[in-house]
Amino acid sequence: MGPMSERFELRVDENILNRVDVWREKQKDAPSRAEAMRRLVEVGLLRSGSEGVRFSDGEKLLAFMMGDIYRHLKIKSGEIDPDFISGVITGGHYWAAKRELSGVFTDYEDDPRAVHLVYKVLDMWNFIESAYNELSKKDKEKVEKEAKPFGSHVEFRGFDGNNETSHLAITRFLIDQMGLWYEFKGRELNSHTPMVGRYSRMLTVFDPMRSKLVGTSLDADQLIRLLKVAD
Repeated sequence: MGPMSERFELRVDENILNRVDVWREKQKDAPSRAEAMRRLVEVGLLRSGSEGVRFSDGEKLLAFMMGDIYRHLKIKSGEIDPDFISGVITGGHYWAAKRELSGVFTDYEDDPRAVHLVYKVLDMWNFIESAYNELSKKDKEKVEKEAKPFGSHVEFRGFDGNNETSHLAITRFLIDQMGLWYEFKGRELNSHTPMVGRYSRMLTVFDPMRSKLVGTSLDADQLIRLLKVAD
């Protein structure tokens, strides 16, 4: 820790100040308000950083109880070792848990905007494919002719596995893990070309149509409009 040479002004409301006072009164050395704030900042930074994970007292108890159950029932887990978890907690080696169980203690979280877009795209393509499959041969030929090149293969292609990995992962999770839009299940869904921009243009056309699609389907002309803006 370097010398404390920087000063800054901090204004807090009375409620926070009272909570700080309660906290510092519980400390053995009864630190000043300034020292209490400094310590609390360090605790907050440590817990929000990537150095390791933290367990509350209740979570520690549950972890030990689950470990006892694992050992009693002789459960073999491919990733979770109850003895390792016990060692992490009793030894304070929280950094080790995050390093060894990176798949469990991941900091990644899907962008809500990406989730929202994927939902809308899947909903749109559900209507598009359903409507196209109901068209007559003559209307399908019309769509193919007037909505080139996408009118000849009217099928949801997914997202680009190289440049749109988050969107692709969300799509696969919704379909394969949550059982939604099952009509797309079993497809590769890797478009091998960026699609977010195309789908976004299609949604600007589809959104005004969506509220009117109650008990009815898209017609050939609407499909043509949607597919043409994807180019």
